[in-house]
Amino acid sequence: MSYIASWSGGKDSCFACYEAMRQGYTVSRLVNFISKEFQRVSFHGTEAKLIEVQSQAVGIPLLQKETTREGYEQEFKEAVRGLIPSSLKGMVFGDIYLQEHKDWVERVCAELEIEAVEPLWGRNPGDVLSGFIGSGFEAVVVSAQAKFIGEEWIGHRVDSDFVDYVKQKDIDVCGENGEYHTLVVDGPIFRSRIEITQRRTINRDGYWFLDTSSYRLVDKR
Repeated sequence: MSYIASWSGGKDSCFACYEAMRQGYTVSRLVNFISKEFQRVSFHGTEAKLIEVQSQAVGIPLLQKETTREGYEQEFKEAVRGLIPSSLKGMVFGDIYLQEHKDWVERVCAELEIEAVEPLWGRNPGDVLSGFIGSGFEAVVVSAQAKFIGEEWIGHRVDSDFVDYVKQKDIDVCGENGEYHTLVVDGPIFRSRIEITQRRTINRDGYWFLDTSSYRLVDKR
């Protein structure tokens, strides 16, 4: 019996997948949902092709599904339902404390008759972030609300300097409420490291986005 992981490409979904694997869950596939209109991960702004590269770097196959705002739940179910015949037992999620998200996940998974696994649930957000960094993961900030995060932090590594910065703000240190989003480029479950070679920062509708126009995989072995 295997599990799949809800995968945005960011730190929380990645760390939840890692923690689930450490607890003995076999993760057979990463499941990523992208906007049908923009071909990018909603809110993160990460392009679909970069998530594919990330899947290659981790070495776990990827299922990528286009979704719309109006039809998201049905499209989510269709994607997951298609994997159930292959001995799927459950799905891993990276929620920390937002009860509304957990309630939705548990309801939808119950309707699909699979288990919802939440390895990060109930942990202190600061402990989650320090655990992510301490475990050897590397991530960069790819989007943020401009009213909370300065432009200079877009593309910046999620490190102790960034942690000190967000702790000074009146926001969740993990960005659980959408204050900022990240892309994981390396870590203990990565076989290859993602190196972003060309980038630029875009401001749109009060949000900063990191546009990654060029990147490559660097073998760690």
